Amino acid sequence: MKEIVLSGVRPTGRIHLGNYYGAIRNFVKMQEDYESYFFLADYHSFTTQKDAAALPVQVRRILATYIACGLDPEKAAIYLQSDLPQIPELYLLLNMISYKGELEKVPTFKEKIRQKNVSINAGLLTYPVLMAADILIHRAQQVPVGKDQQQHLELTRNLAQRFNHTFGEEWFPEPQAFNYNNKLLKILSLDGTGAKMSKSDDNPNNAIFIDDEDEVIVKKIKKAKTDTGPTEMNSSTEPVDHLFGLMEQVSTPEVLADYKKQYADCTIKYGYFKLQIAEDLCKAIAPIRERIKDLEKDTDTLKKAVTIGGEKARASADATIQGVRRLVGINYF
Repeated sequence: MKEIVLSGVRPTGRIHLGNYYGAIRNFVKMQEDYESYFFLADYHSFTTQKDAAALPVQVRRILATYIACGLDPEKAAIYLQSDLPQIPELYLLLNMISYKGELEKVPTFKEKIRQKNVSINAGLLTYPVLMAADILIHRAQQVPVGKDQQQHLELTRNLAQRFNHTFGEEWFPEPQAFNYNNKLLKILSLDGTGAKMSKSDDNPNNAIFIDDEDEVIVKKIKKAKTDTGPTEMNSSTEPVDHLFGLMEQVSTPEVLADYKKQYADCTIKYGYFKLQIAEDLCKAIAPIRERIKDLEKDTDTLKKAVTIGGEKARASADATIQGVRRLVGINYF
């Protein structure tokens, strides 16, 4: 039997290069080798989502993006989180073995409570528990997550262990972070701060989105932070290293090697360097962007994809929840 791999993304916002190169591109490879589940985490969006009219548009856009990036509904189960009633049931039961103290220590929650004018609802506190339910509902062994999600995955393993110990059976596996290169990729912000590229950043120019037009991409790359120029042979600085990380994803090995040589021997011209990155990014993104536009109009194809995926995902989830019910004692007659 193939190992089960699972991943998901909230439908609110837009897909940026960090999402694409850090997760989706890997998942496209995984669907060939693993039993794969990929979902739109629409329940998660309600921690901040208050616009009911916007949600369907956002869901269709992200679903179109997934398919345009190469996910195949015939190979991977692509489904909506809200189409699986087994997920909130498992979420409820996992909350019963989760501790307030451990949830308050999660970095993303601590970051939220430090922000001004943010209402802290119960969903924010138990957000990692719902993430755990998303993963454990299929008893997934591998999860392609970025570095920023490592602690959430650690909590999932803790809850799996706690459930197994409490109810006396090794029902849930302990899911591990997965990447084909055995290295969790993190695409960084264009501001050179070392922060990950994020759709929630206050400055949208710090992220490049998969549906950005060519002129927008060029403008953002031109504004990306560098340094004043190398002054010593074989020196390096963090902002320029970030741009080389981006070039590594979109340029040929020959182009990358040439610019690294120029940087090492202090002859690099940042204007040409940035222009090369922008041109290569546009070539990589343009076909995906145009495919997204076409798919957003093709609602029949999008609906068919989540219908097929939802049926497969519900069958998997039902097998898991029946075992959970048996173990916790919800089996009265």
